[in-house]
Amino acid sequence: MANARTIGIVDDDDALRDSLALILRFRNFDVLEFESGEALLALEPLPRMDCMILDLRMKEKGGLDVLDTCRSRGITTPIIMVTAFGNVSSARQALKSGAFDFLEKPVHEEQMLTVIEEALSQFDEVSARQAERQNVEERMASLTGRERQVLEAVLQGQHNREIAADFGLSVRTIEVYKARVMEKMRVSRIAELVKLFAHMDPPLALRM
Repeated sequence: MANARTIGIVDDDDALRDSLALILRFRNFDVLEFESGEALLALEPLPRMDCMILDLRMKEKGGLDVLDTCRSRGITTPIIMVTAFGNVSSARQALKSGAFDFLEKPVHEEQMLTVIEEALSQFDEVSARQAERQNVEERMASLTGRERQVLEAVLQGQHNREIAADFGLSVRTIEVYKARVMEKMRVSRIAELVKLFAHMDPPLALRM
């Protein structure tokens, strides 16, 4: 059975926070509740959450400040902003600051659950891309400087003879370098090697 997803709720309205937490727990989510932005940000490190529901207006530290602080501390968790005093300016600022979505209170249960599922789906996609990128970077770290040069040439579509001529080496030597690159990058075909780098955004730096 997969681990339950963890949703954080940061809201100084006790009744609303408890009500939302009850709904989410009924849907088999783990829930972390915080009565203020300060209560959340006082934790070091911040707890792992798959999604956060953050009130825009709270008595002390406002939601936008909490959002900015989370992002500055490297928290990439999708954050859903909620408020009883929504306006276009607030929504624009929240989204510009990296909020996933902006909902007005009272939030309907099904609407909130739909947005949470969308946020979790996006978060999973981003996490998968980050994990893939880290995996490729770790493989690249094992390459020598010359092997990186050969890798770059291969990805540019150059053939062995062209690479050999550029480097002043024999075709056989280039074949050896290419074989080492393939082994260290854990691929068996050039097409697999190209696919590793095709969807990297931003592109990986091949030169050291």
